[in-house]
Amino acid sequence: MFSYSIVAYAVGFAALLFWILSTSNLIPEISIDRDPNLPWWIALLKNLGLVALFGLQHSIMARPKFKKWISSVIPAPVERSTFVLVSGLLLSFLVHQWEPIGGIIWQVPADSFGYITLYILFFIGWSILFISTFQINHFDLFGLRQTYFELTGKPYTPLHFRVKGFYKIVRHPLYFGGIVGLWATPNMSVTHLIFALALSMYFIIGTLFEEKDMEKEFGSQYNQYRKQTPMFVPFSK
Repeated sequence: MFSYSIVAYAVGFAALLFWILSTSNLIPEISIDRDPNLPWWIALLKNLGLVALFGLQHSIMARPKFKKWISSVIPAPVERSTFVLVSGLLLSFLVHQWEPIGGIIWQVPADSFGYITLYILFFIGWSILFISTFQINHFDLFGLRQTYFELTGKPYTPLHFRVKGFYKIVRHPLYFGGIVGLWATPNMSVTHLIFALALSMYFIIGTLFEEKDMEKEFGSQYNQYRKQTPMFVPFSK
């Protein structure tokens, strides 16, 4: 089982890197801003379908009822790894199959102050996302902790609710970092705009479901945290 979780981790991590690089325009061969191949309306429908497929999988498999059901079908220690594996495969599929539409919303000249600033924000956003995973528990989030305990014969202990690092500033720094990374680009095409809009909307919708689960799990402790800490916008409370 531990080998399975390592493979799932590798797939999930590689998918995240593929996603980030595809939006960076630093590697043209894998960029979402390639030359259009389809009429814009067909490309748009396909792209929205890809986001819906990824969003439904991600939201359904993250719900407690589904976790309980699938843990009765497969060994419970690999439930999280299976989620990571399927999510990684579908995220890679989404990025690989994303259809360019073309068109330019804004284009900041290379080597200008704005160009450099936007790329700095781009990398800051994605860095926040990665660092936030360690402020929860990176290896539990990606399923390795569960199967390691199984391998060593130790009972799994759920994570306690705690607030540290970026979680003191916003409730969802993972999503906040992803949104910053998606929007901070010196070359905003129509393709990139739709990509950023669709995934940002999914982040917001996914957050609403996640908060309900957190409230059920941690009760008044999470409600107090929610009153004191903004969802996405730092220092807005």
